[in-house]
Amino acid sequence: MQPKISSFFRPPRASDLGLSEITRPQISVTYSRRRTVPDQPIDDTSGAEVVVGEEPVKMPVTNQKPSVGSRSLNKKRSYAQLHLDLGQSDFLLHSCSICGLKYAPGEVDDEKLHKSFHKNYSLGLPFKGWNNERVIQTPLTECRIVVVLDSDPLSHKSKVQEILKIMETDLGDSGIYHKLCKVYLFISAQRVAGCLVAEPLQVAHKILSSCVNEKLITEATKGKRRPMTLQFGSICFQRDVVRRASSVDVNDAVNGNCSGAILCENETVPVACGIRAIWVTPSNRRKHIATQLLDAVRKDFSSDLVLEKNQLAFAQPTSDGKALGARYTGITTFLVY
Repeated sequence: MQPKISSFFRPPRASDLGLSEITRPQISVTYSRRRTVPDQPIDDTSGAEVVVGEEPVKMPVTNQKPSVGSRSLNKKRSYAQLHLDLGQSDFLLHSCSICGLKYAPGEVDDEKLHKSFHKNYSLGLPFKGWNNERVIQTPLTECRIVVVLDSDPLSHKSKVQEILKIMETDLGDSGIYHKLCKVYLFISAQRVAGCLVAEPLQVAHKILSSCVNEKLITEATKGKRRPMTLQFGSICFQRDVVRRASSVDVNDAVNGNCSGAILCENETVPVACGIRAIWVTPSNRRKHIATQLLDAVRKDFSSDLVLEKNQLAFAQPTSDGKALGARYTGITTFLVY
């Protein structure tokens, strides 16, 4: 006879079960409700109850939050700037057109270094002042000139070395300072806006390149005039055409770049002070800072007298240095060494 379907859902009898299935304890798990108050301290002793047989056993519940892929969800993403190498000439190092520093674009450390150097180069190094300063007053009350000697404290000379490093990079020269030099710092807005290095000197030579430049300028502007007449009815117009020479650049002639060298007289002239280097930050140029530094040297360099302008000589001046020397002394044949 075929059994009924209800026989399949009938509980088994004890005789049909094995001994191990009869003695196996029943396990029931109960969970406690999560706290609704977030500020209330959590009791670590509370947890889930596990009933093994007839004796309940408490299992501690840890407060560790599950991590998703071993990464915190609140962590900010970090980005890295990538570049494509397409054969650029400045792919690895880029040279700043203003401060001249070479750095790697996209590198955080290089970008930070360039930003700091560029600011110090353009505005000047920060200068909070010293307790004992040799101060020379300037026409501007908010500015001053500080004199530094080789016998000064190490902190003073360290600041000078930082400034000289920028000067040597900009002027393309090295070994500007030695023990006999006097350094004049122009301080404005708690920054070093200019620096001048002076040394004792006995003789110098008169420069001749300015005379050559005047000749070049005369030849450059010299030309033949050819008159031309235009007539409209009873009205006549006279026009002169000046043909200039194209082989000489007037700007190069003024700066002395045509010859490429400074020509001097063989005869020596007695002097008292030599200007080894003078430099002003780019943002403070055309403000007569170099003139004030030269005036301070004339007043302070010699302890017993004020030097005349013709007692100063300039060491290997650049085109800007030659323009400054001629403008300050008032003559084109100023002294160099």
